[in-house]
Amino acid sequence: MGMRTHFMLLILCLQMAAVAQTSTPAFVADSLEVYVQRGLKAWDLPGCAVGIIKDGQIVLAKGFGVRDIQTNLPVNDHTQFMIASNTKAVTGMALAQLEGEKKLSLDDKVTKWLPSFKLYDKEASRMVTIKDVVTHRLGFETFLGDFCHWSTSTSRQQVIEKMAHIKPPYQFRDKYGYCNAGYTVAGEIIQKCLNISWEEFVTKNYIEPMGLKETQALTKDFGKSGNYCQPHTWYKGQMIRLAIPNIDNLAPAASICTSVSDWSRWVLMLLNGGSMDGKQIIPASAIQKSMEPVSIIGSARSRYNRTNFSLYGLGWNLQDYEGRKMVSHTGGADGFVTSVTLVPQEKLGIIVFTNSDHNGLYQAIKWEILDAYLGLPYRNYSEAYLQRKIKEQEHTMQWLGAVKDTIQKAIAPTLPLKAYTGRYQHEVYGEMEIKLEEGQLKAYFEHHPNQFALLEHIEGDRFLCTYSNPLLGIKVVPFAIRGKKVKSVIIRCDDFVDFAPYLFIKC
Repeated sequence: MGMRTHFMLLILCLQMAAVAQTSTPAFVADSLEVYVQRGLKAWDLPGCAVGIIKDGQIVLAKGFGVRDIQTNLPVNDHTQFMIASNTKAVTGMALAQLEGEKKLSLDDKVTKWLPSFKLYDKEASRMVTIKDVVTHRLGFETFLGDFCHWSTSTSRQQVIEKMAHIKPPYQFRDKYGYCNAGYTVAGEIIQKCLNISWEEFVTKNYIEPMGLKETQALTKDFGKSGNYCQPHTWYKGQMIRLAIPNIDNLAPAASICTSVSDWSRWVLMLLNGGSMDGKQIIPASAIQKSMEPVSIIGSARSRYNRTNFSLYGLGWNLQDYEGRKMVSHTGGADGFVTSVTLVPQEKLGIIVFTNSDHNGLYQAIKWEILDAYLGLPYRNYSEAYLQRKIKEQEHTMQWLGAVKDTIQKAIAPTLPLKAYTGRYQHEVYGEMEIKLEEGQLKAYFEHHPNQFALLEHIEGDRFLCTYSNPLLGIKVVPFAIRGKKVKSVIIRCDDFVDFAPYLFIKC
């Protein structure tokens, strides 16, 4: 080999190295870590984890900050988070796979598999399909019914049974309304179809074959490895720890727990047509099927860049973004919000997990990384989201302060406190009991064990309802009184759980 050939090979190697270096945007290579650390501090968040998958490689899988504000143990790439509704895409692909294997059809009536299944409307009960329950076409409002289910003692069977008593505000298949309970229905159908539970199917067909040793299908197993995040939330002006929830009654919708290391492998497998380490984990056709649009969410909005529509597939949000198809989902559980995004045309995947809810940083990081890979300008989404959040927090604290000032005036309620005590019933939730304990009214809910709500009189028949579980928030609840007797009370919780009012009637 001559000197000229050696020289040409050297030039070629240098060119290839230059291409490899430039394939990772400067923001990701040079600035991302600073951006994340600065964001954690600005948002007063404990920690997060970020994963980037590009062109068949895991470019980044890294933890930042701390797992727990009490222990200050660091988050690393093997630290577990609850990914909540990012579980839905797994269930959606399982259904698509089973359809491909001719074991069921997405157009099967739900009653084919669950003969006793009912919705409020008889005609809808007869018509509803598997596809309907996992693409949010039941006529429900988003989160409707979740106060009854989320982190409660209700079983999966009770979750399904209660759907028959929920009166939907919209016509069947008329409007998109995000419904966690629909995925519990899907999980029970998988069990009827295969004679194994949803969690057994996911574990045996996905988690174990991929060697995802830091991934569990159920929240009851969260933290068994010891390397896991404590959930946190912003409450009354500060960041606090939350108890670890059990949401396994909604398992097919929300229960998977994993690390950014494991889930980066999962996303890599999806972008690679279902193949990982020479094994076909999921048929490519099932992945494609899960990412086909079924429901119309509405028009998509972007603060800076081009996007037009927002659709929903089998556990995936689908939209256009700067001329590309973007496949994504978010997840929110007690003290966690997470994001998983794929841009198949770019062979790009982005994962962001945080161990605090009520933050916009997890989405800001996603958009910054995505824009960097698409060659779009740096926008500093975190600052824009943060300013909006600061205003919301200031408004909340001002409102709470004003309400507390009124409570301090000790205005007498319409009736003696004793008159508000007793048992109350809601047709979907079940029973609530209000007791007078040491001069204070406390509400105890049938399906929220070891929890209560303190009811402090404001004025008239309005009380401030402060839940012992901070996730459920602080709300004003009005009582209805007729003829000097309490007839009912309207109970609300934080919008993060459920938007709907619940009318409890006094027994």
